[in-house]
Amino acid sequence: MSGVRRVNRCRPVVRSVAFAVAMMASGACTPTFNWRDVRIADKGLVALLPCKADHAKRAVPLGSESVEVDMSGCEAGGATFAVAHAGAADAVQADAWLRAWQRASRAQMGDSAVSEAAAAVPRASMSPAPWKLESRRVSDTTVQTHILWFSQRTATGVSLYQATVLGNPSAPEAVTTFFEGLRLP
Repeated sequence: MSGVRRVNRCRPVVRSVAFAVAMMASGACTPTFNWRDVRIADKGLVALLPCKADHAKRAVPLGSESVEVDMSGCEAGGATFAVAHAGAADAVQADAWLRAWQRASRAQMGDSAVSEAAAAVPRASMSPAPWKLESRRVSDTTVQTHILWFSQRTATGVSLYQATVLGNPSAPEAVTTFFEGLRLP
């Protein structure tokens, strides 16, 4: 009988320790990528971001003009995920701005190896056409930057977007999840 009593006295202690360990472990299980929908610049695009987004506006030189760009982004898993938006008056202005935006982005790549290709974005305008770019350091095969440009005609002009992942996320599928999570109305 005395052996039974010891087990019974130990049970509450074991339960308490198990509960404390479970509570500490659950605190350590916070997901690195906590995906959420974020409306971009109230213009219709919804982006799937892996963390709570910060929002900002800034003037960006696009060709001979300084254009106000709305930006939303955050950092998760060792990479920055961001979407920028600018509103052009018409397709001609949109094409000129998008080309300038692409040139400016390429110029920042330095000695990186750059690969570019046409892209597909559901409901995006075909002019200017969606375009993607990836850069890798020459000394490394690791992708450092992923950029996707696309546009959509609206009742008041053309919305231009640049979606970017800078760095290498700790979960490689995060890049695909981010780009596939871009939804135009």
